[in-house]
Amino acid sequence: MGRTYLVEEGVGQYLTELSTKVKPYVTGLLIGQCSPQRDYVIRAVRTPPKEQQQEESMGLPKLASLDEEWITTHASQVSRMLPGGLLVLGVFMVASPELAKDGQNALRKLIFSVEKSLGKRRLWKPAEEEVSDRAALQICSATKKLVCRTYDVQDPKSSAKPADWKYQSALTASWLALGCTVNVNIHIPLVATSPNHDLEKNTKNGLNRWSKQIEDSVFLINGQVKDEDTELLEGQKKLRGNTQPSIQFSDVKVLTQLCQGASSRSTATVQVCSGSINLRGAVKCRAYVHNNKPKVKEAVQALKRDIINTLNDRCEILFEDLILNEGPQKKNFEREYHILPQRLFVPVAGSSVMLSDYKFSDEAAGEIQERFVEMLDQPVQAEDIHIAEDISTVDICPVTDSLSDTQQAQLTKATLLLKLQQNMGLVMAAAVAVLASIFSFSYFSD
Repeated sequence: MGRTYLVEEGVGQYLTELSTKVKPYVTGLLIGQCSPQRDYVIRAVRTPPKEQQQEESMGLPKLASLDEEWITTHASQVSRMLPGGLLVLGVFMVASPELAKDGQNALRKLIFSVEKSLGKRRLWKPAEEEVSDRAALQICSATKKLVCRTYDVQDPKSSAKPADWKYQSALTASWLALGCTVNVNIHIPLVATSPNHDLEKNTKNGLNRWSKQIEDSVFLINGQVKDEDTELLEGQKKLRGNTQPSIQFSDVKVLTQLCQGASSRSTATVQVCSGSINLRGAVKCRAYVHNNKPKVKEAVQALKRDIINTLNDRCEILFEDLILNEGPQKKNFEREYHILPQRLFVPVAGSSVMLSDYKFSDEAAGEIQERFVEMLDQPVQAEDIHIAEDISTVDICPVTDSLSDTQQAQLTKATLLLKLQQNMGLVMAAAVAVLASIFSFSYFSD
């Protein structure tokens, strides 16, 4: 038996409107949430048209003109705008009858391409029991006939499975929201022995280590530690028959473990560094969970991923901005101080769910509004844009003074000693004494 998709009625209206305008086809993304029992689709978003796309499609009314890279790039951009608990659930295509035959093959290819693109950016791994089916929705623009199938993105040889597509009103009107503020102070060393180190790569490595700390953290929901297999709403009254957006909000505290457990063995390591990257600030995180007896485990997992994603996303946005303004050839920076883009939230009409985005300090509300229309096909009022947090920063601190020949010789000798004697305390102490006078270093536990 195939999966069931419960779909917000507004999605059906949106797809119907698209089918009246399509020439000869339009593609897009399905956004929602997976759960063990069923999946929820809360939005459908068409792929933004390219400037030359209309002329090309007039001359080439075949799916051969489908731009896979453009669609996967759109999916990556949209995924940044989704809070915890929401993800790209699949893809859709509204096409004319003559293209229907090749539609499903095109959708299958898109599903795996989108998932591969999104997977490259993640700093977390999907759980073994996690739902890996993604939806391929095909709609005939003439007959309005709808066909929904799923593919297992963990299996490259996966074949299509039938799925039920059921519309429901006020699907997300009383979903559950969880929120927290996470104080960030991450020190990322730039290893001196790595020639021409890439700041973006080093930052990603540092965030990978930090993400494991978040995964191992303890989450207090409304001041309590709850067993992961219990229901999130246990002991609370569930809102029934409610068709108006009504937020049931849980405040969460994140307790990061300061040390490893007694069973874990730690080895002290010294690395010679040419500088460091420091991320500092307080980030606002939010996750949403369906109200059909959700487990604590689902809610905590959604919030963990939002914490990890939001810092990773804004670092990616910052580096993209630096490359755009200063060129991709600039890999090694002088001492620089940057402000990370701030997170903002925008409500979804008729829903308790809010979508997310990021803005630099010099961005006007009009630019954000344009981005929501382009990426999510959603008009936004300026007064509905809620800035969620204060400023967070990135401090890039490489050593700017060049070393003398004598100092370079001392550094090389000390580096070799450290490599040979990392675990011998007396030798390490002597090497650290030499390094301290000539260079910065970083000390941490693996």
